[in-house]
Amino acid sequence: MRKSTRTLLAAALALGVAAGPALTPAFAAPQPAAAAQASAPDLSAVIAGLPRADATAALVRVGGTEGSWRGSAGVHDLETNAPADPAARFRAGSVTKVFTAATVLQLAAEGRIDLDRPARAYLPDLIPGRYARVTVRQLLNHTHGIPAAGVPGGTVEEWYANRFAVHTPQELVRSATAQPREFRPGTRQHYLNIGYTIAGLIVERVTGDSYEHQVERRILQPLGLRDTYFPGGAPEITGPYNHGYQTMRLDDGTTGLRDVSVWGTTDGWAAGDLVSTTADLERFTRVLFAGGVVRGPLLEEMFTLPEVPDFTSGAPAAYSVGLSMKRLGGREVWGKTGGRWGYNAAVASTRHGERTLVYSVNSTDAKGQDMNPTALRLMVAAYGLPD
Repeated sequence: MRKSTRTLLAAALALGVAAGPALTPAFAAPQPAAAAQASAPDLSAVIAGLPRADATAALVRVGGTEGSWRGSAGVHDLETNAPADPAARFRAGSVTKVFTAATVLQLAAEGRIDLDRPARAYLPDLIPGRYARVTVRQLLNHTHGIPAAGVPGGTVEEWYANRFAVHTPQELVRSATAQPREFRPGTRQHYLNIGYTIAGLIVERVTGDSYEHQVERRILQPLGLRDTYFPGGAPEITGPYNHGYQTMRLDDGTTGLRDVSVWGTTDGWAAGDLVSTTADLERFTRVLFAGGVVRGPLLEEMFTLPEVPDFTSGAPAAYSVGLSMKRLGGREVWGKTGGRWGYNAAVASTRHGERTLVYSVNSTDAKGQDMNPTALRLMVAAYGLPD
């Protein structure tokens, strides 16, 4: 693939949405001729040959009215080399934000949260006066201007050494809001976790219940997502999972793969600590886009981009409430990616569910600067190149 194409696709993924050319005959059900592209790689070919240097396993589901395909490849772990479990649980990372956004929008529909009300009105004891004008909607579409919370460490080795550290959401919010704002609220967009951490605390304040239980009651239980859960302070993944590995400096001074499956995620919380499966995320995506999770006008919040520039690049904003959008293969694709050490995940769909994509890739550099090559090729096989 040409470097310019890789750069473009990597930028698309940085925006949190799936990118790539349309499906080929690996797509199990017939598809319209206009949807097929001769140059598109076969999905099974994309994941064949795992484990590779960039990924040790991949679980993939493509669905929608245009057909469906499922596949898995790679290994359960590098010790036994047993085949990857296609039903395994994995860390979904920032895909959590879609669940958080949907929960807040449900509460807005009930009149318990006002998207245009300042966050400080709900959390006056936690949000200082310098952020008094930040609204709930701005928390969710990343236009709030609050900087990232400070988490100790600057390298993967340092973060690994602190992998069992426990962070409370209140601690993270205080760390972030103690800093000067990055920009005036509503004038820029900067994708960060902190807005969703605050949103999770607002859910707790207005319901008098835990954030986790609210998501379970409103989304996980009604949709029958039995393999999706919040780990809380537990660093282990409960139930079957394929091991995740990260390239880093090892104890003997060499660079190699370390098993990072056991790693605390309290720094993510409502922004990134969900554990799920491809089957559960596929069902959630299908029902969400069909209007079965968030209903009526509030669903459009998830498909409305703020008209502001990106804080870093100056490009048009690409994030809505919970999702992001990129034009791929001539049409809009909405979705969300997520990354935790050892695991990359994504959900994506065309607006009306013609084609959905869910994947988990056990990436060996899941939080690197560039997009994982296996994940990129999956995107290319499921959707078209960025317009």
